[in-house]
Amino acid sequence: MITLGCDYNPEQWPAAVWGEDVALMRAAGIDLVAINIFGWSELEPRAGEYDFKQLDHVVELLHQSGIRINLGTATASPPPWLSARHPEILPVASDGTRRFPGGRQAWCPSSKTFRRYALALVEQVAQRYGQHPAITLWHVSNELGCHNALCYCDESATAFRTWLARRYGTVDRLNAAWGTSFWSQKYGDWDEILPPRAALSLRNPAQMLDFRRFSSDQLIEHYTAEADVLRRHSSIPVTTNFMVTAHIRDLDYWRWARHVDVVANDHYLDHRLGDPAAELSFAADLSRGLAGGRPWILMEQSTGAVNWQPHNLTKQPGEMLRNTLTHVARGADSVCFFQWRASAQGSEKFHSALVPHAGTDTEQWREVLDLSAVLDRLGEVAGSTVQADVALLFSWESWWAAESEGRPSEAVRYLDQVHAAYRSLRQLGVTTDVLAPDGDLSRYRLVVVPCLYLVTDEQATAITAYVEGGGHVLVTFFSGIADENDRIRLGGYPGAFRDLLGVVAEEFAPAQPWARWSLDTGATATTWAEHLRTTAAEALAFHEGGPMPGRPAITRNRYGAGLSWYVATVTDLRDVLREAVREAGVEPAGPENDGSLEVVRRRRDGTTYVFVINHGTTEVDCGIGGVDLISGEDGPLTVPAGGVHVLKSVDVRKEAS
Repeated sequence: MITLGCDYNPEQWPAAVWGEDVALMRAAGIDLVAINIFGWSELEPRAGEYDFKQLDHVVELLHQSGIRINLGTATASPPPWLSARHPEILPVASDGTRRFPGGRQAWCPSSKTFRRYALALVEQVAQRYGQHPAITLWHVSNELGCHNALCYCDESATAFRTWLARRYGTVDRLNAAWGTSFWSQKYGDWDEILPPRAALSLRNPAQMLDFRRFSSDQLIEHYTAEADVLRRHSSIPVTTNFMVTAHIRDLDYWRWARHVDVVANDHYLDHRLGDPAAELSFAADLSRGLAGGRPWILMEQSTGAVNWQPHNLTKQPGEMLRNTLTHVARGADSVCFFQWRASAQGSEKFHSALVPHAGTDTEQWREVLDLSAVLDRLGEVAGSTVQADVALLFSWESWWAAESEGRPSEAVRYLDQVHAAYRSLRQLGVTTDVLAPDGDLSRYRLVVVPCLYLVTDEQATAITAYVEGGGHVLVTFFSGIADENDRIRLGGYPGAFRDLLGVVAEEFAPAQPWARWSLDTGATATTWAEHLRTTAAEALAFHEGGPMPGRPAITRNRYGAGLSWYVATVTDLRDVLREAVREAGVEPAGPENDGSLEVVRRRRDGTTYVFVINHGTTEVDCGIGGVDLISGEDGPLTVPAGGVHVLKSVDVRKEAS
């Protein structure tokens, strides 16, 4: 089955409402409910005094109605008494100012005091509910690091030094890694080292990079501390909700993924982006990558508007269904919403919910019921896996390092290149797996490497060996530039990929972000050029204007048994990717289009499920055969504007065998 779930906060409502809520959940086909996410002040109103009566009641109501529970540990935000008693747990910003309670996550990830109180609460929760038959998933904290990932307090400084000592062993090795001979920064003792607090000038980029690594690891340590308590009392799977989205970058989820029993992600359409639907698809594919290709959980999404963007746009009729099935198409076997009932008070009172402020006599509630019915019809899809012949490499460390201080151009942003490459593949009808830079490339026909600024020797060697063995790779500019310590690879750009790509760039030539010029192919370029020459590659496009007229902008190189492409400017990637896809022998899942049509295939044994999602305003003849699991009709089918088909086809040869 495809699970439909939600986040429920009964503590915000009178007890008289709870029974009505559970009855409505049953009517809506809700299978899984997350509770006790922000319950700390209810469970422990005073230090060491626990009150579970309210939570017991809600757990039993859900259990008696056959609704499974995703039980939170309640530690996401400390109660007021804790920060009043121990103000030292409050986080400190890079400028040295302390951040106060009144919002959420007002705690330092390195605080031993906070962790001691949090684990005491988790122990109580785990002992009480660890064997309860309704609990099917543990939910540690909530969106760890959303607000407090980077803390610069003295306790964080001590923990940072400990982390560095484990990483480097000696201060001399740290000095070498950080390049501290620059600006007289050489350290003589661990106690001299601080977090990269606000300074009068540019700061040490290697120090800043390591501090981000440390900060992500500190939150992993907190997660695993809570998870260890839960696992002592229960065999139920443990997870937490990731934030794979365009505006959260502080956590390296490749490192996190190995610690969760199932990958869960929160995703909301971000209307600050040029193409929110494409970013949704990318986030879903990245979540599947974190899950190792296995099914994953969409822990949160919205029915309509959120409350935290400058302009909180609602969803149009049918958009919630299309968004949801995009996640399902790309590997989610559970889809959940924040939240069940729209809050009447608090910071999220204007955030949409399954039950809106206007109640159930609404179009939104009717869309919820329709979505539930559709998911019931798609139950057999659960457990199947997404089919992709193209991989895109994604690195949080490269994101951090590429956007550090003192870079060649602030107009060059990591996610812009990642999203541009992904969006072009999506428009070409190509389904893409998203992998870590050290992921297994062997099964892919084409690997796309956007802005992999930071790359280790091992990663670069593996990518090169993949191409030498017959693979195809496309690399975009500002890739291969630095090693894991943000030390520049000397000898010319693109550093680690010079031989693979058959090019050398003597210098970067960024342009003003508003500048536009032509390539000799008729395409438009902007933002970036390079003093580039070919050593073995064939130049496919040249700059006709801009900072480097006459220099190559796009190249192709035969390397071993494979083929490598290099795009050394900002331009529409569809033309070069179209050719790269063709030469790699990739068969697109659907037709090329403007991005309004998505076609994704999931497969299990001899059965294929083809998701055809029309985000556009005109009907589309998809030309794909099979039985539509939603309507029951036989394909090929025309997909109406805003419509969705999920077509099932069976490999006759597989069945016969």
